[in-house]
Amino acid sequence: MHDRLASLYSQHLATLRERADKALALGGFDHLVIAAGTPLRKFLDDQDYPFVANPHFRHWLPLTDTPGSWLVYTPGQKPKLIYLQPRDYWHVVPAAPSGYWVEHFDIEIVREAIDAVALLPGAATHRAIIGPECPTVPGAEANNPQAVLDYLHWHRSYKTPYELELMREASRIGARAHHAAEQAFRAGESEFGIHMAYLAAARQIDAELPYASIVALNEHGAVLHYTHFDRNAPTQSRSFLIDAGASAAGYASDITRTYAAAGHGEFQALIDSVDVAQRGFAAKVRAGQSYPELHIHAHHVLAEVLREHGIIRMSVESAVSSGVTSAFFPHGLGHPIGLQVHDVAGFQASETGGTIARPQGHPYLRMTRVLEPGMVVTIEPGLYFIDMLLEELRAKPVATDIDWARIERFRPYGGIRIEDDVVCTDNTPENLTRDAFDLIG
Repeated sequence: MHDRLASLYSQHLATLRERADKALALGGFDHLVIAAGTPLRKFLDDQDYPFVANPHFRHWLPLTDTPGSWLVYTPGQKPKLIYLQPRDYWHVVPAAPSGYWVEHFDIEIVREAIDAVALLPGAATHRAIIGPECPTVPGAEANNPQAVLDYLHWHRSYKTPYELELMREASRIGARAHHAAEQAFRAGESEFGIHMAYLAAARQIDAELPYASIVALNEHGAVLHYTHFDRNAPTQSRSFLIDAGASAAGYASDITRTYAAAGHGEFQALIDSVDVAQRGFAAKVRAGQSYPELHIHAHHVLAEVLREHGIIRMSVESAVSSGVTSAFFPHGLGHPIGLQVHDVAGFQASETGGTIARPQGHPYLRMTRVLEPGMVVTIEPGLYFIDMLLEELRAKPVATDIDWARIERFRPYGGIRIEDDVVCTDNTPENLTRDAFDLIG
């Protein structure tokens, strides 16, 4: 893996330098200055929240735990890393820089955060400083120029081969951990116990995961962002929905699977239908495909699933136009993914900014762009039995075309979501998630 990354990193860095040159020229700047960032302090406390490095910093460097460091790039010059390695016996100090990336940077090691600022291009220069809005170190306040951000965010949508290799690794870690979680579910563990099994298999702690894991048994699967973790196992585990990812050098995977317990064949059949639909959507991640149109297509296919399983009696078109499918599938089909789980530029109109609006009636869709080679998106359709939305549906005229007895049979299972991370290529899409699960056997 190390040798593979080393061979890809040089070209990745050349791509970033080329993008930075154009972004700086657009904004009229001479230097790109990127802060790794510093931990956020908890209110009225002397402790910090877990540190999350600025994604712009991680784009250039596979460093996720070097708070207070800076990257400086001036067109035509070798990038500089100002590496904070403090004198500190209270905390673990970042190790000396090493690895496949080191030769590509001029590295200055400093012991104090204020010393790092002294090595940055001066305040009198034209510098674009990308970082937190409220830096803790005076003299290097971020200006986050919009023209520079728009250009960098737009082009971050197109992953380099180096980035894709790290995303494959994140998917492999996530799939391994998902497999362990399923085994824990089959063994009758609680949500908390399943989560512990996931962490152990991923070999990552909660703070290292790209997002808070969703581990939901039974009716908890109807809560889209369920992160409660019951400590006691239910009397009977009927179903299990897990939405959990993993990290590789700052890159994320985002994977969801739903399982039925043995003996719950009716719910398993519904899972199987959603799985077939999901695979069909993933196969459409191709150049030229409008993501909003794919989302609307998903509503039509899921309407047919609802019809096949006797949950609704109306036509597919009626189910979509009347908003019935939105009661069962209330979120978006997916989102861009990369350095951030919900990656940047999902709505951006061009490299100079602008916004592509969501289709009317679909307020939670997280991407409106047309797919192009190099983009990575999630495909995560779902069907849920959410009491609040079902109550609203019951009050509408279309309620007569819904089999409420069937819904009562499915309510104890919560819901279904199946999610893969898929790369748009010049040809057949690459499904990072399915490929990773295939390696498990």
